[in-house]
Amino acid sequence: MGPTTGPSVPASVEEFRASASSRLRRFPHLEVPDAPDIRRAAVLLCVVESPERTPAVLVIRRAYRGRNAGQWGLPGGRLDSGETAEQAAIRELHEELGLTVTTADLLGRLDDFPASSGFVITPFVAALSDAAALNPSQDEVHSVHFVDLGRLAEDDVPHWVSPGEAVRQGELPGEASTIAPEGPGLLQMRLGDGMTIHAPTGAMLWQFREVVLLGRDPADARIADFAQPDWTRH
Repeated sequence: MGPTTGPSVPASVEEFRASASSRLRRFPHLEVPDAPDIRRAAVLLCVVESPERTPAVLVIRRAYRGRNAGQWGLPGGRLDSGETAEQAAIRELHEELGLTVTTADLLGRLDDFPASSGFVITPFVAALSDAAALNPSQDEVHSVHFVDLGRLAEDDVPHWVSPGEAVRQGELPGEASTIAPEGPGLLQMRLGDGMTIHAPTGAMLWQFREVVLLGRDPADARIADFAQPDWTRH
């Protein structure tokens, strides 16, 4: 997925590291407090150099088995006992893609996302100068995709479907036609042919785009109430 002409974005991983670090330091991320029924997970928006030598965020298509079979996602998963969200994100990246990041590679975090599956997902942002060790787990990952930051910043990527239209398309259940009628609707991140990504992953990519890439006001980029298609629960 190559670069396209559009909003100015960092031209290298190191440029991204500098700009993202600055913006994430100023970003007041929102956390979902602990509760007895909450399960925790963490993911990593990991920016690396793509085969085209441009900065890109790694997106995976999960293996066509088990939970979330064949769905688009970010490297990550549930927290193990005694593990912090940060530790889980680092561990899962290594288990799923063979890449090793340290806490020094972590630039900050985005808002917790309360998924309809019952998990609260904490997204971290990292920049990795060397991704030569990329080696996807065949058990967990069907394919790996380099989403060019220039493409992610394009105006035509975020697409909003009204709740009523989302019901007609079968992406939301019938009762969802009443959700947030004054809001933007169901988000689709249309990144390319056959690559339309919904919340939760789409929501986190959208906030990453708005806050980290484009430097927009965090107050206009909150994601906790974004709708999810029913099939993302499985």
